[in-house]
Amino acid sequence: MSWQDEVDEIEARREAARAMGGPEAVERQHARGRLTVRERLERLADPGSIEEQAPLAGESTRDAAGRAIDFQPANYLLALARVDGRPIVVGGEDFTQRGGSPSPSGLRRSVYAETLAIQLRRPLVRFLDGGGGSVAGQARRDPSGGTAAPAPPRPVGDPVYAPSRFASIARLLEVAPVASAAVGAVAGFPAARLAASHFSVMTRDTAQVLIGGPALVERALGEKRTKEELGGARIHSRSGVVDNVARDEDDAIEQIRRFLSYLPTSVLALPPCEVDPRDDPDRRDESLLSVVPRDRRKIYAMRAILASVFDRESFFETTPGFGRSLVTGLARLAGRPVGVLANDPRHYAGSMDAAAARKLRRFVDLCDTFHLPIVSLVDEPGFMIGQASERAGTMRFGIEAITRVVTSRVPWCSVLVRKAYGVAAAAHFGPEATVLAWPSAESGALPIEGGVDVAFRREIESAPDPDARRAELEAALAARRSPMLRAEAFSIHDLIDPRETRPRLCRWIERVWPRLREQVPSRLDD
Repeated sequence: MSWQDEVDEIEARREAARAMGGPEAVERQHARGRLTVRERLERLADPGSIEEQAPLAGESTRDAAGRAIDFQPANYLLALARVDGRPIVVGGEDFTQRGGSPSPSGLRRSVYAETLAIQLRRPLVRFLDGGGGSVAGQARRDPSGGTAAPAPPRPVGDPVYAPSRFASIARLLEVAPVASAAVGAVAGFPAARLAASHFSVMTRDTAQVLIGGPALVERALGEKRTKEELGGARIHSRSGVVDNVARDEDDAIEQIRRFLSYLPTSVLALPPCEVDPRDDPDRRDESLLSVVPRDRRKIYAMRAILASVFDRESFFETTPGFGRSLVTGLARLAGRPVGVLANDPRHYAGSMDAAAARKLRRFVDLCDTFHLPIVSLVDEPGFMIGQASERAGTMRFGIEAITRVVTSRVPWCSVLVRKAYGVAAAAHFGPEATVLAWPSAESGALPIEGGVDVAFRREIESAPDPDARRAELEAALAARRSPMLRAEAFSIHDLIDPRETRPRLCRWIERVWPRLREQVPSRLDD
């Protein structure tokens, strides 16, 4: 009368699930230079914190008496876990089975990952290592192994195949942080999931992200390309599809851990602060006094300023290869997390092109969703000009970015490091922004050099020495754009010694932090 047989079957199935595709398949995965999905989860999560969900999900073959004679575990692993003591939901394809192409139960498990993260208000981490659905998976097999007929269509209400899949992804992005890593060839729906993340990273040598693979591209377009040529790291580090590129899987895991460390568990909480900040909020860096050259044509290292102003080693850059004239990232001020924007004068002199505008809009969305105050270090000469910029639709993307900035709700502090010119300058000042300026700051409708050529073209051309007259006019206009005049007119809040920047920002974040509690909803409407 015992249930021991059934209990033994439960353990046998759990053992089969832990074995994944079997020793040979695991060995092949390692030979490709890739971890198994279980190894990925173990390296991400705190020791002993993994609690697998639906461990018996899969498909079985049964004899005439109804006894299971074969069991194939779901090829998507799903678990609850903790990272740095904080709860998460984590899942990923098991490439050792079906090459990651979803089995029916594996697909349902992957969809449930998003549902679970929404229900529990926890961050979701995905490890993506599969090619999505396949034509073979759409057909039934007859007993001899041949194709019998197309599989019948799924019912409209089936949550796995209905549009609700996409609705749950969209909803999750409004509820909790989502971080995804492409750790192998990713196509189809897994590639869509990668793009539908707050932070995405791909491994440099082992991952590719594809809309369609080489065979499909060759059939449809006649182009013969490898997976690497279509969607390798060299492509997507500049396309904006992924935020960061990792050296290997361990680096990808570390980047995800670091990204999550700046964000709250969900929109119902504030971002986590360090209990004992490791850097003196009153620290002054002497190098800031001379970091910006007096010659406006010379560039400087904006990232060196970021390293000096924010807590030591706290700046975590995102999307560095896309929209390169704009730097975005996360950092801390006296232990409190903030979003960081900064122009990079090494690229287009810091001008905003279409890519930078798209990058800016997405980053402000992230900060506004998860209650991260924004610090903007401004050296904006305006929208990028020229035919290529016009063709890229820079003005449309730029205005969309500005619209998002002016409708943001989090506190802003903008530091005028150098230039703030034209319409694009508005992208660096959120509503009610605190505005500080360095002595090197200048602003206006147009940069002085271009503005002089436009306004005084005839006068310059008719002068005995056009170059000398141009330089004279530029010098005169530069004197009128002194930040001292803006301070006198109270068009900035203060003109500061650059060495004061960190102490002033630390006092600012302490002052505005209590306001963030007003933005945290008490509940979410389901």
